[in-house]
Amino acid sequence: MPQLDFANPLTIAQVVWMVFIFAGLYMLLAQWALPQVATVIDARAERIGADLDTARAAKAQSDAAIAEVTEASRRASADAQAAIATAIATAKTESLEQSRLADEQLTARLAEAEQRIATARTAAMGALRQVAQDTAGAVVTRLTGRTPDAAAIEAAVGTAMAGRA
Repeated sequence: MPQLDFANPLTIAQVVWMVFIFAGLYMLLAQWALPQVATVIDARAERIGADLDTARAAKAQSDAAIAEVTEASRRASADAQAAIATAIATAKTESLEQSRLADEQLTARLAEAEQRIATARTAAMGALRQVAQDTAGAVVTRLTGRTPDAAAIEAAVGTAMAGRA
């Protein structure tokens, strides 16, 4: 190559100066510029690592909070279900008690009404016997013109009523 003709004394001087300049640049970069770049890179790596650690801690906290909220929700749901079951059982018990009391009251009123009906029936039947005797006596008197025997009328009415009872 004609550019590197070492027979020419200027080429040797140029190569020597080039070696000194490159050696100086290397020393300057190695001692001053590259350590600053390495410091910046190390600081960024540390900051990224710290940010990752913070993110991991925040994720762990959020996972713990989610687990706590889930557990609280489960407990609240179980408590609500228990409260509903208790309310239903209480309502059923109260309803059965009210139904039993109403049934007892209705049974008592029914027995009382049956007693009144029986009393009224007995009274009506007693009055009916007397009315039947009086009516039979009046009919016989009107048809025959004679007053009938009271014992005979009473026996006839008793026989007729016994057949219908």
